[in-house]
Amino acid sequence: MTAPQFNMRQLLEAGVHFGHQAHRWNPKMASFIYGARNNIHILDLTQTVPMLHQALNKVSDTVASGGRVLFVATKRQASDAIADAAKRSAQYYINHRWLGGTLTNWKTISTSIRRLRQLDDILADPQGRTKKEVLNIQRERDKLNQALGGIKDMGGVPDLLFVIDTNKEGIAIKEARKLGIPIVAIVDTNCDPDGIDFPVPGNDDAGRAITLYCDLVARAALDGIERGQGASGIDVGAAVDAPAESLPDTVTFKGIEGPRGEADDLKRIKGVNEKIEQKLNDAGVFHFWQIADLDADNLAALDRQLKLKGQIGEENWVAQAKKLVEASAA
Repeated sequence: MTAPQFNMRQLLEAGVHFGHQAHRWNPKMASFIYGARNNIHILDLTQTVPMLHQALNKVSDTVASGGRVLFVATKRQASDAIADAAKRSAQYYINHRWLGGTLTNWKTISTSIRRLRQLDDILADPQGRTKKEVLNIQRERDKLNQALGGIKDMGGVPDLLFVIDTNKEGIAIKEARKLGIPIVAIVDTNCDPDGIDFPVPGNDDAGRAITLYCDLVARAALDGIERGQGASGIDVGAAVDAPAESLPDTVTFKGIEGPRGEADDLKRIKGVNEKIEQKLNDAGVFHFWQIADLDADNLAALDRQLKLKGQIGEENWVAQAKKLVEASAA
């Protein structure tokens, strides 16, 4: 396995270059901004590509030397992707809520993790307990698992943090900096890059962009695992338990949290009525460019999610949306 490869076209297709509205920017990100279009900042991908490559090398090197990587993203559209990527690469994650002191007060967190393990053991053999007792234990276990399930096997503080949305994960950033833990983070145009060891300028809201980041970091971690085993003289081919490889999963469409500026009138696309427009908004689609950027997999995933039975492809929404995007840019 080699370090994950990517190109600028992939970043463009995932919408990595789209920032926030021009008035919602952080001036410290000025050097990473290429310009503005329709009052939306556009990030300079010629800087993103080498910085992302450097970040992936850091992840791979950390894992190769036996280190642990903690994936952190608690926003709705990133929670599933971050958990899947961490599990696939045998790393750790927090995707629900960052508990204050997770890193700086690890002793207390360890106590909660031990309690979680005890509850798992009790539920594995609940004989002699009433239904009410089992239900209460189940609720306590679920609550702890939601907060700590992704780090219960970590065994100590991580050696590297991978963060999506530094504004939302501000407490995690502060704790890592206090302990001197290196940070790899996606920084959007409204973020502060100061204090981030390996900042990667990019869109931290779009589902496709988040999925791309998570996939690349997971593959970098897997590369580090293989390099670490090779350096220690382990014959991977002769191992009883072969190392996990990244396998293509069924694509799930993930939109953005809210419109970037004023939402487009999606009813201008032939076949979209008020009811379908509401469904699209509920799925996180507010702009023509989101539909114009759909590839075959995400088009099929969105069609399945909205239960449109192939309507998106039959009525060629992508081509219609591209024309509308070009018209608005003219």
